[in-house]
Amino acid sequence: MIVLAFALSVVLLLITTLHVYWGIGGIWPGTDQASCARAVVGFRGVDEMPSAFASFAVAACLALATLWPLALAGVFAAPFPKEGLAATSLLFGLVFLGRGIAGFTPWWRRLAPEQPFARLDQRFYSPLCLLIGAGFATLAITEFPA
Repeated sequence: MIVLAFALSVVLLLITTLHVYWGIGGIWPGTDQASCARAVVGFRGVDEMPSAFASFAVAACLALATLWPLALAGVFAAPFPKEGLAATSLLFGLVFLGRGIAGFTPWWRRLAPEQPFARLDQRFYSPLCLLIGAGFATLAITEFPA
């Protein structure tokens, strides 16, 4: 399970880094604010990236999530009991699974129809969220103290 914990943490660290990059004004994978927003935000009519505060807030949450699998796997000492780490990991898993499932619903497509986001979401973003969610759930179940 330690391999799964490290894999989850690496993926989440990369996603965290992207959000920090966007928070400081980065425009990849676009060529300007509008094209970047259409690729990574995707909401109807979006023409600019979210505020730096919003990007940094998401990055902070993701940074915390990055540490959680490692703490649950015992890579470092955490100030929380193992039961709490496992329960929170399950909660993280449910959040990511929910986001992953949402990406395949008509409701989400109506909410976020901009291209290339809609295509990228169904090909990459939502499946990645499903994998991250399944990873957190697996860790929570296998690492939960008996």
